[in-house]
Amino acid sequence: MKRSAPDPRAQAKRAALNALRRAKRAADRAGVDLSAWEGEFLGSVEERLNTFGRAFGDPEKGAVGAALSVRQGVKLKEISAKARGEVRPARKTVAKPLGGFGNRPRGG
Repeated sequence: MKRSAPDPRAQAKRAALNALRRAKRAADRAGVDLSAWEGEFLGSVEERLNTFGRAFGDPEKGAVGAALSVRQGVKLKEISAKARGEVRPARKTVAKPLGGFGNRPRGG
């Protein structure tokens, strides 16, 4: 009997649910208090994954076969790092040069 290839969307859903559960477990074991927003985020994402198979509706916010949007993945990584006790430095924004007069072509 020939086995069919596993459904990539189902695999992505399972992986995302496992990552959410790992983050919750790690926070509970370490005794880290997640903020109300973080707890609500984890719960609502898990609920949407169970209901719809993915946690976002706009296809521009994530990959076609992904279960989490790019931003949801970033927030999940931040929560996981907080649960492990890792301090993530705040992102530094670098000002881009505006290109003053020195960058303009000279007419002649």
